[in-house]
Amino acid sequence: MTAAGAGALAVPVLVCGILVYGYVKGVPVFQSFLTGAREGLSTGVRLLPTLVGLVLAVTVAQTSGLLELVCSLGEPLAQAFGVPKELLPLALLRPVSGSGASAYTAALFQQFGPDSQLGKMASVLSASTETTFYAVAVYFGAWQGRRLGITIPAALLGDMVALVGSVAAVKLFP
Repeated sequence: MTAAGAGALAVPVLVCGILVYGYVKGVPVFQSFLTGAREGLSTGVRLLPTLVGLVLAVTVAQTSGLLELVCSLGEPLAQAFGVPKELLPLALLRPVSGSGASAYTAALFQQFGPDSQLGKMASVLSASTETTFYAVAVYFGAWQGRRLGITIPAALLGDMVALVGSVAAVKLFP
């Protein structure tokens, strides 16, 4: 059997194994599945307004020119840390939108090439950061937590460190 064939069988075998184990242990498997599906759907419905808001915010920021304005304001600070100005939109998009960041990374690859220094920086940055606001919306929305406290500032600080670190890493290890 090839690795692809084994990979294709992994999920069905795992699901069947869980079902058999539950049945042997006397768990009402079907009822447990329905309860979990109901709770998952309920959580998804609770999260939907937050996710729609995030998508709307990203779209408005891109189409209104706000992203370009913020990038131009942050350019002197970025230059002080050796961050190329072309990387700033990616650094601003990544915490909010994974798909927007991926699209911008692909545009950087097309313009500068994936093996260019800027392409490598974009790759490292994309791989070393999280969609911060999406993750916070999902986790805090599912938990129904309202006290974000230090979460957002700490996560954004981590994103800034990842930006500077990705530039430094590519410059040190070309």
